Amino acid sequence: MELTLKRITKNTPYTIGHLYIDGKLFSDTLEDQDRGLLQSMSLTEISQIKKFAETAIPKGRYQIVWTYSDHFKKQMPLLLNVPGYAGVRIHSGNSAKDTEGCILVGKNDKIGWISNSRDYIDRLYPIIEGSCKTSKVFITIE
Repeated sequence: MELTLKRITKNTPYTIGHLYIDGKLFSDTLEDQDRGLLQSMSLTEISQIKKFAETAIPKGRYQIVWTYSDHFKKQMPLLLNVPGYAGVRIHSGNSAKDTEGCILVGKNDKIGWISNSRDYIDRLYPIIEGSCKTSKVFITIE
């Protein structure tokens, strides 16, 4: 399964995007501010630009696995090998205050905000979990 996150609005302190599953629009997304990081950058370059808990992860392609989160105390999607980041998940939330580099899903119906995030997570998690059991799952962030 292929997920694609297309960042469409880059503001301070948040970034709004669209999440696609196998080419079909699924939801809006909210992340921290996009500071132009790329997966191909060195860790030194990333650390010079990144502001902890205020910077979206680098654009690139990442494998997603289904694992237990000690922080959230439940099984969730985890993005692997994100340079300069650890524990990047897809989860519910409403604003940039609810993420430290993670991807939030929902409906962007207010500036700097997504709504109905838990409803979207309730639909997204079974899709990702099922796909992780049978094949590899990837997300490309553009």
